[in-house]
Order: sequence, then C-alpha cells, then structure tokens
Amino acid sequence: MRHRAKTHSFSRRQGPRIALIRGLVYSLVEHGRIKTTLAKAKEVRRHVEKAVTLGKKGTLHSRRLLESRYPNPGVVLALSTDLKERFATRPGGYTRIVKIGKRSGDAAPVAYLEFVDYQPAATEEPTDKKASKKASKKTVTKKTVAKKKVVKKASPEKAKKKVRKKQSSARKTSRAKKKA
Repeated sequence: MRHRAKTHSFSRRQGPRIALIRGLVYSLVEHGRIKTTLAKAKEVRRHVEKAVTLGKKGTLHSRRLLESRYPNPGVVLALSTDLKERFATRPGGYTRIVKIGKRSGDAAPVAYLEFVDYQPAATEEPTDKKASKKASKKTVTKKTVAKKKVVKKASPEKAKKKVRKKQSSARKTSRAKKKA
C-alpha cells in the first residue's frame, strides 16, 4: 500500500525513475517549457522548485548540491546564474502547470510544465504581400528539404535488406554444394 508515500513511482525502479526526473528537469531548464503527462509534471515541479531555490542561494555548498543531484554542468550553470537573476525577487512558485487535454494514444492527461516568466518564441508576420509570399516559399522549400532527408534515412534499411538477400543466396548455394 502507498500509505504516506510522498513521491510517485511511475511503475519504475529507483534508477530509471531518477533518470526520468533528471531528464525532465534538464529539458525544462534548457527549454523553459516541456510537454509531459500531468503526473510527471506534478512530480518534476517539486524537484525544479527546490533546484531553483538552491540556485538562488548562490553559495558553493548549494552549487555542489546541485552538481550532485543534477550532474549536468550546463543545467547547474543555468540554475545558478540565469534562473537566479530571473527569480531573484520571487519567493517561490517558479513553475506553472497548464493542462492541455488528453493524449490521443492512451487518453493520459497531458500538461505543459513551464516557468512562470516563460515567453513563447514570437513569430514575425510580414506586413506586405510580397514578404508573405517569400516567407511561404521558404517554408515550402524547408518542408521539401525535410522530405528529401526522410527519404535518405530509409536508404540504410534498404542496404541492409540487400545485404541480407545476398547472404541468404550465398547460404543457399553453399548448402547446394555440400549436398552435391
């Protein structure tokens, strides 16, 4: 039974669970916003709030604690410099959870976990028609380039199939020689 259990297990053992939480914390610190299930967002929020509070202290001890909990130097640096400055006057509540509905595959509730001062990347909209046509052409060319790349990714699989066919035919011929 889960009497007085304070954390979620996510049906994982300790090692994979810690790796999952670390990965989500890294992504949130790096990108400012992540999309995950509601249960994971609620659990990761606890860890991020504590990490930002430790980063705000700015002492050597707090930095070493962050290094031990999150062994990624870039994340520790961001927590102890960038996020420290952003949330210097805020006493807590650095993150917010925005529910966005259910996932189509398994109907799991999905949410955004983001910092409260997160600003989505603003897209520039052209004011005149010529600029808008150029922008649309650029996106079309990017899509076609992306499609071409996808086609190239499938070629190693075809190469593997050809090699397997050659190996199969070689085995057949060697078996036929042994029988003869």
